[in-house]
Amino acid sequence: MGICYGAQFISYVNGGKVEPAGTREYGRAHLASLDSGNILLKGVRNNSQVWMSHGDTITAIPDNFKIIASTDKVAIAAYEVTDAKVWGVQFHPEVFHTEDGTQILKNFVVDVCGCKQDWSPASFIESTVAELKAQLGDDKVVLGLSGGVDSSVAAVLLHKAIGSNLTCIFVDHGMLRKNEYANVLNDYKCLGLNVIGVDASEKFFSELAGVSEPEAKRKIIGKGFIDVFDVEAHKIKDVKWLAQGTIYPDCIESLSITGTVIKSHHNVGGLPEKMNLKLCEPLRLLFKDEVRRVGRELGMPEHLIKRHPFPGPGLAVRILGDITPEKVRILQDADDIFIQGLRDWDLYDQVWQAGVILLPVQSVGVMGDERTYERAVALRAVTSTDAMTADWAHLPYEFLGKVSNDIINKVKGVNRVTYDISSKPPATIEWE
Repeated sequence: MGICYGAQFISYVNGGKVEPAGTREYGRAHLASLDSGNILLKGVRNNSQVWMSHGDTITAIPDNFKIIASTDKVAIAAYEVTDAKVWGVQFHPEVFHTEDGTQILKNFVVDVCGCKQDWSPASFIESTVAELKAQLGDDKVVLGLSGGVDSSVAAVLLHKAIGSNLTCIFVDHGMLRKNEYANVLNDYKCLGLNVIGVDASEKFFSELAGVSEPEAKRKIIGKGFIDVFDVEAHKIKDVKWLAQGTIYPDCIESLSITGTVIKSHHNVGGLPEKMNLKLCEPLRLLFKDEVRRVGRELGMPEHLIKRHPFPGPGLAVRILGDITPEKVRILQDADDIFIQGLRDWDLYDQVWQAGVILLPVQSVGVMGDERTYERAVALRAVTSTDAMTADWAHLPYEFLGKVSNDIINKVKGVNRVTYDISSKPPATIEWE
């Protein structure tokens, strides 16, 4: 089955036509017509939502191809090759926002390909622990913790396999959320992990001074993390492996097939070459929702498992422009109000990821009898299951109003709050 570009490629190499679309289509669309009798579309509802992400479109298919689904804007949204077990879909069935996408994938994988559905968190843990024991033996392993669910689950999984041979390092680069350093260290101690905490905030602020370009900031933080991690890891004798909480979306967004990288992930590449260590990534083939299921099976506390994703470079990529301790202070305070508000209103678990972005603009305001000229921030909250696509969260107006009011009244230096209602694609979840 070809998906999006794959569908275009299959049609094109067999004599079909692929041309630039009159209007690029990113985001939601609906199946206006479909062949519900086709094995690929069994159980798919007419007018169900699908998720598009393409600038080109299939304008003609070969004679032995049959159209099996269309949308209002895309005449060839899905096709079947009539004399072969081959299908193509212009939309993305693998993403959360395609409503019947899981059904389409099940139809193809189970009914067409005959695969068995025998994966479970328990079976994954059993097989992965056995593989880790065989792979690592009595070797010592060092793992960089971020405070997020991915590295946390990776650490608990490795601890289950090799016990005290695992040492974890948690680096504070100064751009974590408010009070996060102390809170995360306490969580890890409760899990029985051997964790070394390192406050390296001064080093990172110094190296980031005056740097505004997003990718440059990511790379500086990535290199700084490597340097700090390297120093701490060399204090541990006979370490042979580096473990990371890399998951599949990290690999996809950092993969360069045509030379295009969406954004670099500091979890992907760099450390092993620098440190001359072998790499261990037990979660590399899992998506975030699967990682959370594994965490629950491992008995991890729910507040760790449900924790929102947070970028490795931290608030550095939520501050548009250069980084200063004062900007970080402003953003930490605003972010804390937003996240705590989500918890207080029982909205936190309904949202995949949320945070505040400090914008590189100032705006005029009035506070009391005085005219102000202070910073603007943007609230960002999205729904998703895997971060490959995301939609903006439709939070209650009353909640947004209260958060805005609290930020403006309690965070010195902010006089305007906006809400980002962009989906992914075409936007990414983070602004940088």
